[in-house]
Amino acid sequence: MPPILETTGLVMEFPGTRALDQLDLAIPSGVTGLVGANGAGKTTLISLILGLLRPTAGTIRVLGLDPGPQGPELRARIGYGPERNVFPDDLRAYDFVRHLAEVKGLPRDEARSRASDSLYLVGLGEERFRALGTMSTGQRQRVKLAQAIAADPSLILLDEPTDGLDPVQRDSMLQLIVQVHRDFGIDVVLSSHLLEEVERICDHVVALDHGTLVAQGAIDDLVGTSGGVELELVETDDLPGAIDSVAATLVAQGVAVQRRGAVLHASGHADEHLLDLATAAVAGSGARLRRLAQSRRSLDELFHEADDAGDADDAGDAGDAGDGEMSDDPAGGR
Repeated sequence: MPPILETTGLVMEFPGTRALDQLDLAIPSGVTGLVGANGAGKTTLISLILGLLRPTAGTIRVLGLDPGPQGPELRARIGYGPERNVFPDDLRAYDFVRHLAEVKGLPRDEARSRASDSLYLVGLGEERFRALGTMSTGQRQRVKLAQAIAADPSLILLDEPTDGLDPVQRDSMLQLIVQVHRDFGIDVVLSSHLLEEVERICDHVVALDHGTLVAQGAIDDLVGTSGGVELELVETDDLPGAIDSVAATLVAQGVAVQRRGAVLHASGHADEHLLDLATAAVAGSGARLRRLAQSRRSLDELFHEADDAGDADDAGDAGDAGDGEMSDDPAGGR
């Protein structure tokens, strides 16, 4: 199956700023997280996908189409949930979703039906005739999702879909996004600065930092196991030093141990051997074992590892430059 999004040498420049720098992407079907800090280039990439911007250099194909000359055809197949609040406060949710479905080309009767169906799907069926200005932040985010899916798109782009939501609302929104892909086969690209929620629901991830590609690929391939094991322990009242005892026993056997509260991370041997050593140490300490498993690298760790590597490369480049001839530029030493 061809990628839903493919770019080659993609560059986007604004006056004084290179927002995207030589991006080579291939995003497959599924739920993909587009991650990075504010200013990483996520919203710029979404604007290019929609054909709202034209790249300075390079190529981009979305659903096999060029967003420039084939923009109207492409946008008819894409649903978009923007980060910003774009609602007219006095318009009813139903009328807003229906109108945008008609703009996408649906006949009026079908647009009416789809508006109701999509609002029911996101849990706003009973609230669909309320004015948008009277809705909470969580309800407005659901309306954005409803209008994005109302015209039965092939792909939806969601820009920070959980922004401003409390933990319960965030969980509900993430479940809805998974449901949209699972039940309707709609591919999803969502941008977020919250790595944990991307790791939780996405199949693939694209990580950007200052317009450059940090990492891309399947979540399971990028995180996976990183070596070592983790033990989560519970101290009993009669043995308050049991966790320290487990750590000391492991260290005495040549294991490197890091402690974070009741969690020990052990490394320095093959994982199979570490599991045996950890089991024996716990049994001899009197501590109660809550969890013992191979360690998994999180997206947050991956992102920071790549960022640190980039900083090291930059430092190396600076060192190499310092070994050459002195610059005539008076700013060169600054």
